[in-house]
Amino acid sequence: MFKTPFLYFSGVLSMPDFDIFEGMTSISAVIRSIQNGSSDRRIIKILYNEERLSKKFRELQFLRHTADSLGFEMFPVAAGEIDDLTSGTTHGGIIAICTHRTFSDLNVKNLTNGGFYALIEGIEDPYNFGYSVRSLYASGVDGIILPPRNWMEISGTVARSSAGTSELANIYVSDPVDAVTTFKNAGFEIVCAEIRDSVSLYEHSFSNSVLLVVGGEKRGISRKILELADTNVRIEYGREFLGSLPSASAISVISFEILRQKHNKR
Repeated sequence: MFKTPFLYFSGVLSMPDFDIFEGMTSISAVIRSIQNGSSDRRIIKILYNEERLSKKFRELQFLRHTADSLGFEMFPVAAGEIDDLTSGTTHGGIIAICTHRTFSDLNVKNLTNGGFYALIEGIEDPYNFGYSVRSLYASGVDGIILPPRNWMEISGTVARSSAGTSELANIYVSDPVDAVTTFKNAGFEIVCAEIRDSVSLYEHSFSNSVLLVVGGEKRGISRKILELADTNVRIEYGREFLGSLPSASAISVISFEILRQKHNKR
């Protein structure tokens, strides 16, 4: 099934050895992250279908120029060979095969004074996770903290659902309780998106330095983290509604309220 890697790679690689990024948006983000030094990924090969990309001369020209500076190769292939390496057909006729990215451990020295950080706990679906990262990045988050897990297995899917922002965002890995303790000791306000014992999001004045904690829709935020929180905030609805928003939607609402308040303080 996976004939393309063996056809174009020197040596034998198995699927866990690399990440596959689909489409120009994700690939462009990978290139930007390598060029600005925020990622230690390396692009090994780019495979593209000339027929699918016949109207994207500028994009191909850019990639060929970048290939020289970053040291990767480009190969025209049949559309079916790209389909064999991807989970669907929305790749647009181009994929990049890359090495894994190393995520930094959280360290107090990495924290920006007056910064906005987010801890995502329990969001397992790669699409919801990607949507969450996209909103956080757009709202100006300084860093995203994730619990330890093998994120490499879903890097390509997350990059696509996040419109490439998962490759551009500062991402750190830490045990959630340890991360909250680190931020709390550094003087950050710990704010959890939690309905119990909460205040309205629109009545809360966020500190300049804030860590937002958002849990998954099934398990929510762990008890130990809630005990460390300074404040719980809830999103007010426009009508009576007993349900909860998807985690990605809640992150969008809260992160842009934090951005709004930061703008008003300038």
